[in-house]
Amino acid sequence: MPGTGTPATQVHDNNGGVLPSGLFWTVDVGRDAVRFTDNGRRAVFKVRDLPVIDTFQFGGAFMVPALVGFEVTWEAKGQAAAYGSGKSVPPEHHAAFLGQFAEATSQISCSGSELGFSFRGEGRADSGANRGWAHIGRERNGAFL
Repeated sequence: MPGTGTPATQVHDNNGGVLPSGLFWTVDVGRDAVRFTDNGRRAVFKVRDLPVIDTFQFGGAFMVPALVGFEVTWEAKGQAAAYGSGKSVPPEHHAAFLGQFAEATSQISCSGSELGFSFRGEGRADSGANRGWAHIGRERNGAFL
């Protein structure tokens, strides 16, 4: 969350800590956090009361336990189009995947709390309406090609 100073100062950094592998800002939310409709045209990613820590700045030593929650919904607006080149390009090429993606709308609401502080926010992206960018679809890459 940016502060009001010049340059902007980071005020909070709610995160899952740093794993022994060095991976950070990553937490396991479980398989049930993401739901797709049977036709794959709508998806919802929902997490409530996820325990994190607030270090107030990246890598900060002062840590406070916090809870965050969010719900993100994507909904396809039109027909899916094919993307990628699959195995017709080298595996390291940026197009070494196959997918079907449709332009979509997306909405997010989020919240967090810790002792003496809380926040709420929401937003919307709508491809083609100058309000962000969203797609929904399926992709295969790597060993799954």
